[in-house]
Formats: sequence, structure tokens, C-alpha cells
Amino acid sequence: MNNSSLREKFTNFSFVLPALIIFSIFYLYPFFYTFWLSFHKGDGIFILEFVGLANFKEVIIFDKDWWYSFYNGAFITLWALTFQNILAFMLALGVDKLTKTGKFYRVIFFILPVLSEIIIGLLMRELLVSGQGGGVLNFWLNRLGLGYLAKDWLGKERVLLTTALVHCWKGFGWAFVILLAGLQTIPEQLYESARIDGANSFQCFFKITLPLMLPVVALVFILTILGTMQAFAMILALTRGAGGLTEVPVMRIYNHLRGNQVGLACAEGIILGAILITVSFIMMYISKKLREKYGVLSN
Repeated sequence: MNNSSLREKFTNFSFVLPALIIFSIFYLYPFFYTFWLSFHKGDGIFILEFVGLANFKEVIIFDKDWWYSFYNGAFITLWALTFQNILAFMLALGVDKLTKTGKFYRVIFFILPVLSEIIIGLLMRELLVSGQGGGVLNFWLNRLGLGYLAKDWLGKERVLLTTALVHCWKGFGWAFVILLAGLQTIPEQLYESARIDGANSFQCFFKITLPLMLPVVALVFILTILGTMQAFAMILALTRGAGGLTEVPVMRIYNHLRGNQVGLACAEGIILGAILITVSFIMMYISKKLREKYGVLSN
């Protein structure tokens, strides 16, 4: 290999090197350091004591609050998978048929995902919180003569459901955009051929739209699970955890980090990541089988 060839390779590598260094410092190093910290107890800086698998044993076997936070996350995720995504799909179906106002609705529905989760949480807290002022929503319900509908929306009985609905309201916009993009990739000729053969709207939906949308729906489901199970900022701003009633896994990890239980928090992060990766692979496997069944498996 001559010098010019080595110089060319070095020059090419020099363009990649800065990105590689940044990736190693801010991604690879924290990733492996998290694993290392999970086998220790202490604050992660001045106090470190090797404890082996004790942190994982504590989380998996003895920490009931961890699994309760997982239940809270799963509850919110279930609402996101059903209510949020069904609403997004229905709106995408409606907007897909619009020609003049379609772009306007795309912008309107995508405003919420662009806004900060902290801002949404604080605004919704002012809207829903019950106190001396009664909250903006309850105030207007009383003014409109609908006082019987006024509730303590962030009270013990409703706080988890309210949190789930606010999360769905905040997040349906990105699902709408992805589903709309998927719908617009379906050739219109398929629908025209089906109508010529006498198919009605329901038959077109179940025989054409739904099968061809399976890859996109699977993607939305996976992103919904990953995003919702890692939700934190909006819930923290909205309920402050509500004394554990709306504490989700990431919030519990955050609380342990604040309490200088770094090793325990790292173990919880690894367990959460492993569960989410497993669920993602299961969803991908189910999606693949469904696509094979309907003959829409990508090459």
C-alpha cells in the first residue's frame, strides 16, 4: 500500500473522527459506565461499594414500588396504544381524503408534539388542579351551568386516568403524522380497482388499507410503547408524582438518583431497557407474522 493511499484513507477517516469521538464520549462511555455503576452502591462519585447483583435483586424481588411504577407506566401505555392511536388513525384517514385543507390540519395536529412537555404539564395543571380557585376547567363548567361535571381531576381517584389522557392528548400528533404518511403511500389505483369490482368502503379498508398499513401500525405501536414507558417530564410537571400514584419507572429512577442511590437507579435503568427491548422484538415478530399472513412482507 503506497503513501498516497494511506494518506487518502487517513483523510477520509479524519472527517468521521470528530463524530466518532462525540459518540464515544456521550453515548458509548455512559452506556458501559451505567453497567459498571449498577454493580455498586453509593453516590457514583465519592462513595462506591461493589455489591455484585444486589441492586438487581433488590429491584426485581423486593422493590414493590418499582413494579407499581411499572404498572402506572403500563396503564398510561395501554391508553396510548388504544385511545391515542385509534384517534390518530381516524384523523389520518379523514385528512388523507382532504385536498385543499389537508396541509392545514397536518400543521394543527403536529403543534402539540412540538411543544415542550414541561409547558404542557404546567398548563394542564393550571387547567385541572383543584384548589382555592377551583381550576380553569371547573370554573368554566360552573359558569356554563355544568357544575355537576366539575371534579377533582388530579385527586386520588382520577389522577392516573387524567395523566394518561393528557399524555394521549400531547402525543397523538406524531402518531397522526406517521400514520398519514403511511396512508399516502398506498396507491390510489388499488382503491379504484376494488370499487370497479364492487367493493364498498368497509371492504376497501379491511382488504386494502389495513393490511398495507400493518408495517406502519407496528412502527407506531413500538414507538408508543418506548416513548410512553419512558415518559417523565410532562408527568412530573402535571402531578409531581402524586405521592406515588403517578410515579412511572423513569421518575423512580430520577428519585433514586436524587437520593444518591446511583447504583440502584442504574440497575433500574438496565432492567427497564431490557424489558422495552424484549417487548419491541415481540412486537416486531408479531408484525412480521401478520405481514406474512396478508402478503405484505417487505423484501
